[in-house]
Amino acid sequence: MSPGTLQNAVVRLLKERPFYGHFLLNLRREERPLSGKPAGVTIRNGTPTLAVDPASFSLLAAVEQQALLEHLVKHLLHLHMLRGKGKNSHDWDLCCDLAINPDTPGLPEDAIYPNQFDLPDGLAAEEYYRLLVRPFDVGNLAGSGFGDEAQEAQGASGAGRDPAAASTLDDHAIWSDADSTPLPLAEEMLRAVTRESLRGSDGEAPAEVRAVVDAILRPSPIPWRQVLRQFVATAGRIGKKSTWMREHRRFEHDTPGSRKRHRLTLLVGIDVSDSTNIVELREAFATELLQIARGRDAAITVLYANSRIQQVEAFKGSAFVPERYDGGGFTDLRPVFEYAKTMHPPPAAVIYLTDGIGPVPEQMELPTLWVLTAEGEKPAPWGIELRLEV
Repeated sequence: MSPGTLQNAVVRLLKERPFYGHFLLNLRREERPLSGKPAGVTIRNGTPTLAVDPASFSLLAAVEQQALLEHLVKHLLHLHMLRGKGKNSHDWDLCCDLAINPDTPGLPEDAIYPNQFDLPDGLAAEEYYRLLVRPFDVGNLAGSGFGDEAQEAQGASGAGRDPAAASTLDDHAIWSDADSTPLPLAEEMLRAVTRESLRGSDGEAPAEVRAVVDAILRPSPIPWRQVLRQFVATAGRIGKKSTWMREHRRFEHDTPGSRKRHRLTLLVGIDVSDSTNIVELREAFATELLQIARGRDAAITVLYANSRIQQVEAFKGSAFVPERYDGGGFTDLRPVFEYAKTMHPPPAAVIYLTDGIGPVPEQMELPTLWVLTAEGEKPAPWGIELRLEV
């Protein structure tokens, strides 16, 4: 990829399709080979990630690059990588592309469309899956999922393109990375990124995704305690070990899957401004962290901070009792993250209880959960937002 190829495509989207452009700005980016595909998108430990194969992506025309990036954003908006559990992976991958391609003009010529399978436009991926896959096909999850050679030659409905020979536009193999993220946590992440994208595009979402955006932004019925627990469990997974209990998506039955080892190493920042010095709020927050830490190999460092770190507490197990610390003054959220970089070993995640008002680092590699007060504001496009209401 020539320097700036991806960046130029994003800049064009920011000008012509700002919602998609701003959405892409909120994704972590990486360049690496992708099984011959130009790009792919996934969620890794709660973080939305855009992967690009520089050589393949640079071969696309400018309009195709932009359309492909829109295609990837739509996969995230629909959380396709987390909705296919228990389904044949090849057919589910096809159905996800069928659901979003008709509303994405300018895609490369190898993109697939419903009419190629004699199916109507406008269905959800699950609906296409029910039409393409036989209900009784519950055998080998490898391949296309079609067992009748004569029917494969004609396609699922007896005419049209052969689903067994079709493939997706982007790399779906990296969707297996999303297995590390519980659906409710992914929904909270998606809600935060969508809000940021709307702010950057003057509140306007493209017509083809307006309905799904409205659904994403509806008030979440998920209790904040559940989201906090799932964030900690996800961020705390380190190392892998093989298991035959879970199939590896890329290699199917030939290779054992992976099971994560769990350990809890957290850095907890507590804003000492008046907005968080509410007894009920801090007690609820501390009680939930206490329950998470109890009975686990837990090491938690708590920083009380305003414009600088006022107090540091480190403990293990279930001894956490948050104090009232009247710091007052100007709030700067950066010292907590600077402290995180000095820790050895580094924390698995940062959890920050704050109203969100104050400067932050431009970016942060550590998984971050912003635990905001009822009137608080998310201070950065990165991290996951959780509204603490007691």
